[in-house]
Amino acid sequence: MRRFLTVLAVSSALVFTPAMAQDHAGKADAQDAAKADAGKPDKVDKVEASAVEDAQPRKDSVTTARGQKIAYTATPGHLTLRDDDGEAIASLFYVAYTADNLGSKARRPVTFLFNGGPGSSTMWLHMGSWGPVRVDTPTPTAYAPAPFAIGKNPLTMLDISDLVFIDALGTGLSRPLGKHQASEFWGVDNDLKTFTQGIVRYLSINDRWNSPKFVYGESYGTLRAAGLALSLQKAGVQPNGIILQSSILNYGARQVGFDIDEVRMLPSYAATAWYHHRLANRPAALEPFLTEVRRFATGPYLNALAQGFNLPADQRQAIAGQLSAYTGIAPQVLLAGNLRIDLNRYRKELLRDSAETIGRLDSRFMGPESEVLGDRPEYDATDTSMTGPYVAALNSYLFGTLGYKTQLYYRPNYYSGMLRGWDQSHVADDGRKQALAATSLDLAAAMRQNPHLKVLAMNGYYDLATPFFGAEWDLAHMSIPEGLKRNITYTYYESGHMIYIDPPSMKKMKDDLDAFYAAAQSGD
Repeated sequence: MRRFLTVLAVSSALVFTPAMAQDHAGKADAQDAAKADAGKPDKVDKVEASAVEDAQPRKDSVTTARGQKIAYTATPGHLTLRDDDGEAIASLFYVAYTADNLGSKARRPVTFLFNGGPGSSTMWLHMGSWGPVRVDTPTPTAYAPAPFAIGKNPLTMLDISDLVFIDALGTGLSRPLGKHQASEFWGVDNDLKTFTQGIVRYLSINDRWNSPKFVYGESYGTLRAAGLALSLQKAGVQPNGIILQSSILNYGARQVGFDIDEVRMLPSYAATAWYHHRLANRPAALEPFLTEVRRFATGPYLNALAQGFNLPADQRQAIAGQLSAYTGIAPQVLLAGNLRIDLNRYRKELLRDSAETIGRLDSRFMGPESEVLGDRPEYDATDTSMTGPYVAALNSYLFGTLGYKTQLYYRPNYYSGMLRGWDQSHVADDGRKQALAATSLDLAAAMRQNPHLKVLAMNGYYDLATPFFGAEWDLAHMSIPEGLKRNITYTYYESGHMIYIDPPSMKKMKDDLDAFYAAAQSGD
């Protein structure tokens, strides 16, 4: 999937090729941030977007895995956003799927989905997850060139919700209008305002104000989704549920020198070493092994890092030995790194003896390197495997199958523009400005104000861009009453950042989503 990058010293989950995430060390890294701009726009992209809203619906049907045939309308189109004076400022592209034979709009849920980056379109979720059509990339390996397997999706979420996939401003077919520049919309708070306006506009023109509402974000999209929980409520849109897939909710915790990210990464390193059979005493199953690693991470390891160079030599040796047992990295390498394991170094080091590196977005993926030396991978094997199938699927489906007409170029991502100018600061609900956004605080405020709001955190064990323990950490540090903790559900999958590429994981995800949607609409 997709997706990450950043300009400040923040590290690791913003971007993902369906979402691209920041470099673990906090530096913008076009390779690891997965998704170098695919298919540069040519002169046809100079065409300006129109302020006239359009919708080009097509009828179709899909049969679910349970044998239910769903007739639906697929509607690609644009939403026009306006300022307080009524001037058109931006055209937001979306593709909506609405079931034609499953009850009234007033009762039927509607879910708004988006990827992250910042700089990624929503191509990844759109063509890989819950729509009625998807591209099949079922194995953690490099894929052969076209033709790719693009077909009906029996695990579509259309049986439980209508779906609206939205592209961030500057990506996909979303563009500024008139004198306005895309950079005006680039930043945590400006982006939240844009998506709030877009969702409100969609609800208004489609008569969906009284429908149950869900927000689904992936990667940087989770930071957006957490912020939207509060932003939408302030706009009078009360969500029933927030879905966080492959989460990054706190930029600040990833700054170099804080050491917290080292702690949060460790269970994902352990899962990766387990998968690649790099543990001397490999447990039979990931759990309860990872629970043991979590306890070590927040106990002896965190305590050791907190002591800095005051840590006694014998304790340093003992911690290095235990880290080696969990990560598959030799103690001498860990000691040389002061007990800290840089993400890029880990990806290079784990399979160094075979001259291969592991993927950042999904550490099950492996790729050969030109040489064994070096301290960082030459590329992300996940990203290079996934980009071709997804770009081909999006263009074939949107402009071929759906026949959408436009002179605009579809940008799978726009990292070259957005990452340079993205404002990562955020004004929290209490009015204080965060230099680096932590929208987990917004989500906590939204839950305090709306005690019925449910949250689903979906995590891939092999996701090194947005580690699952980081999601647990951020959500556990929200200030919410004891009784609201039950409103948060955690699910885990033996997959990576784009959890849904793995067939068994996708099936489990669908079952988990079914249960979550039922609970979020129960009124409890």
